[in-house]
Amino acid sequence: MTLRLDLLRHGETELGGGLRGSLDDALTERGWQQMRDGVQGRGPWDRIVSSPLQRCSRFAEQLAARLGLPLSLAPDLRELHFGAWEGRSAAALMDTEAEDLGRFWADPYSFTPPQGEPVADFSRRVLGAIDGLYQSWAGQRVLLISHGGVMRLLLARARGLPREQLLSVEVSHGALFRLKVAPGLLSEEG
Repeated sequence: MTLRLDLLRHGETELGGGLRGSLDDALTERGWQQMRDGVQGRGPWDRIVSSPLQRCSRFAEQLAARLGLPLSLAPDLRELHFGAWEGRSAAALMDTEAEDLGRFWADPYSFTPPQGEPVADFSRRVLGAIDGLYQSWAGQRVLLISHGGVMRLLLARARGLPREQLLSVEVSHGALFRLKVAPGLLSEEG
């Protein structure tokens, strides 16, 4: 039995780009529209699961109410914590920490931003949460509203990419991807 998991990335946030991580920014009106566009004509879903950060959860609450679906918040599906880099753009980091940023981009599993969450720990946290979703709702179709890092991790796994290519996975604001989840297996649906 499989879990059909649709992944929706949050939209643009008020404080803009950069490494948002655990910062709890609100969506812009454009961000709301990106998410509305992302779900247009998609589904149907049996339930919605969301990161508790407001850039995900506010839209999830509104969509669940509109569709009459149960909503669960999943703290383990929040974004990677970037530590001292939170809120900073890649351009700003290039000015002050170019070598470290390069090491992170080259292999995020081998370099952790200062005071940040190691990507190996993030991976265990996210994959454990996905296993929990499978255990609870196998046989259903679930919409997961989450973050770029969570989606990159899951899509890289589903595509069989080497860990060094994690950050090469493109996930735009409001993008929706479909996965099938089975014990020990993630695969991407067309």
